[in-house]
Amino acid sequence: MGAIRLSSLIGSAWRPVARDVLEHGHTHYSFSGGRGSLKSSTVSLLTPLLVVKHPEIHGLVLRKVGNTLRDSVFAQYIWAIGMLGMADLWTAKVSAMELIYNPTGQRIMFRGTDDPMKIKSIKAPFGYIAVTHFEELDQFTGRQEIRSVLQSTMRGGSVFWNFETYNPPITRDSWVNRDALEHRPDRLRHHSTYLEVPREWLGEAFIAEAEHLRDTDERAYRHEYLGEATGVGGEVFDNLEIREIADGELAGFDRILMGIDWGWYPDPFHWQKCHWDAARRTLYLIDEYRANKQGNAQTWAALKAQKGVRAFDLITADSAEEKSIQDYRAYGSMCRGAIKGPDSRRYSIKWLQGLSKIVIDPARCPNAAREFSRYAYERTKDGEVLNSYPDGNDHSIDALRYATEQIWRRKGQ
Repeated sequence: MGAIRLSSLIGSAWRPVARDVLEHGHTHYSFSGGRGSLKSSTVSLLTPLLVVKHPEIHGLVLRKVGNTLRDSVFAQYIWAIGMLGMADLWTAKVSAMELIYNPTGQRIMFRGTDDPMKIKSIKAPFGYIAVTHFEELDQFTGRQEIRSVLQSTMRGGSVFWNFETYNPPITRDSWVNRDALEHRPDRLRHHSTYLEVPREWLGEAFIAEAEHLRDTDERAYRHEYLGEATGVGGEVFDNLEIREIADGELAGFDRILMGIDWGWYPDPFHWQKCHWDAARRTLYLIDEYRANKQGNAQTWAALKAQKGVRAFDLITADSAEEKSIQDYRAYGSMCRGAIKGPDSRRYSIKWLQGLSKIVIDPARCPNAAREFSRYAYERTKDGEVLNSYPDGNDHSIDALRYATEQIWRRKGQ
């Protein structure tokens, strides 16, 4: 009955995610979104179902500060059990805070990580802790703190589920936002907003508040209700969209551009591949190759073997290394040097800033996703923003500038 009831409680946007969870499609689940996006309520519904389905496991729900548990996530889980029609099967204890599944004695425990020793001393009465839920992930100090908890809990069993729910912090440089760009095959990321939730579930007052903020402060609306890291004014690129680019979408890309920023060590060699959608003034970053201490013959061989680059594919590269360009041409590549010219760096970055969107797939282009999202204006020692771009940690940006030179150099672009 629980599984049937679940589909009517989470909304259509969450149903594929719930199916993946119940079938153990992944181990780690990262759920981000704005207000009213159902991320926390969905996890509070799924966790009891997992416990009931697997009689040997227990759950552990964590917040950074323990005294915030009772009126937030603990209350959320009690609501969820009631909505699942299982209230009579569970007993709620406030000290120590936990929910006990009466038929088996399984537990969902609630703890704060402000007392690390208590976390390390948690013991399940039998079986093992298979489900962890980090609520308000952005309140934790970093991935190391999360990893420390999981090293204590992810033992003694064969299957685990780790849920992390949060509203993305406003600055893209927050550890949570940076961490979301790191691709790992055992993690499913899902971003949701209130717009995917049936209107009647939220109520007209909620909708009215969201629409008022949208009409009066669009940047705050995007952060609070759409869950976007809109920045605090220092980011160079505020037109980024970091998301998966599906294979079906990729198949329709037909305006492919490639660029190279030469490097050896510590500066890396970086090849960038993108698609230009002129009608929508949108760039899609769809592949990259980065290497240290690889010669020109090695990088060209890697581009052919690993990235499918062909001899007739035009590559625009940094003209400061004429020998590298000539090496590539000797290998059979259609490689040419960027024209550059006075003030070309500033102009090309301004052109990138003026695009409708720069879409970056963090799995296909992890280095580009990291560099673009963290690229910020230089500041004075007093914190004042300067109208100048930093030189460093911009290898994918430079490669993209070279790749798109044939477009931004045209008049009217």
